[in-house]
Amino acid sequence: MPMSLALYIHWPFCQSKCPYCDFNSFVGGAVDHAAWRGAYVRELEHYAALLPDRRVTSVFFGGGTPSLMAAETVATVLDTVARLWVVDANVEITLEANPGSSEADKFAAFRAAGVNRLSLGVQALNDNDLRFLGRAHSTVEARRAMDLARRHFPRFSFDLIYARHGQSVTAWEEELREALTLAGTHLSLYQLTIEPNTAFHTRAARGEALTAEETPAIAMYELTQQIMGAAGLPAYEVSNHAKTGDESRHNMTYWRYDDYVGIGPGAHGRYVLDGQRYATDNHRAPDVWLREVAAAGTGLRQRESLTADAAMREALMMGLRLVGGIDRQNWRDKFGADITAFLPPEKLQRLLDEHYLEQTASALRATPAGLQRLNAVLGYVMN
Repeated sequence: MPMSLALYIHWPFCQSKCPYCDFNSFVGGAVDHAAWRGAYVRELEHYAALLPDRRVTSVFFGGGTPSLMAAETVATVLDTVARLWVVDANVEITLEANPGSSEADKFAAFRAAGVNRLSLGVQALNDNDLRFLGRAHSTVEARRAMDLARRHFPRFSFDLIYARHGQSVTAWEEELREALTLAGTHLSLYQLTIEPNTAFHTRAARGEALTAEETPAIAMYELTQQIMGAAGLPAYEVSNHAKTGDESRHNMTYWRYDDYVGIGPGAHGRYVLDGQRYATDNHRAPDVWLREVAAAGTGLRQRESLTADAAMREALMMGLRLVGGIDRQNWRDKFGADITAFLPPEKLQRLLDEHYLEQTASALRATPAGLQRLNAVLGYVMN
């Protein structure tokens, strides 16, 4: 069977920039949809020539706000993928969407184009916190969008951000229980973090409190695990919860360190070619990416050959995010030795003794305490 390949398609445009967001996104200006369709096709053709004998298992339209795309663009991309590669019979095709009325009204067209999974950026279920998070939609629009998503797509998910400043544990519990009445089989639940190069980062640097204090934030995380597990949507990754079998197949590609290609401005890729693992990243500015694609067939800014050590570090950082951890046979298949051969033995033993990591014959994984402190665990074991 051909090796699997996931495809990420980046749409960089938004109606407004959320203050917490550090993704490669841009606001304003007219968009030439025909030009973008043509550029996506050309970059897909570039990678099909490079990686022809692959089986596409997932396509993910991310952003930015991909629900601002024309449905015709989505259809053209998917038709091109089917022309260039073998497509898995159970291919997962996800599109990220905002719940605004104009975008929700396009859901039927996206489904007709071939999208079979929708990911909604809801972020909060009350209007005050939606305004705080810079979201343009209302809770009424969010609920309508979820109803439409359930009607049109066989699978849908939505995101919430918690540990917001002033949010109590009780308030989060009420919001989470309400979310479960609206959810399908997947929820993404993120603690609010302050990222560099965001409006929230600037405000925090001026002394503004934007996130919950550490103690209630920890309590909210622990409560989230309890409630979601009891509801039959346990965590399968630090921030993602699903019924068994409804995990995001595309995101599992990242966490398992399997091959994927990034299409569009600022998109990244990781793939193996002729036994060498490569890391790619595209030009971030949309006009530069379009110009480079027109000239060279790709908006590639850099393609780096990864050393085995660099690849294993990335695979460790991604794999330990999974509740099930790193599959040791999968690691051996990729790197030729057991994962314990890569880790400093004294550090591994200490993390095992302190119950932040645990290992079985088949996996190395973080314990619940380790997942809660994953950044610290990774920093310790890799430095």
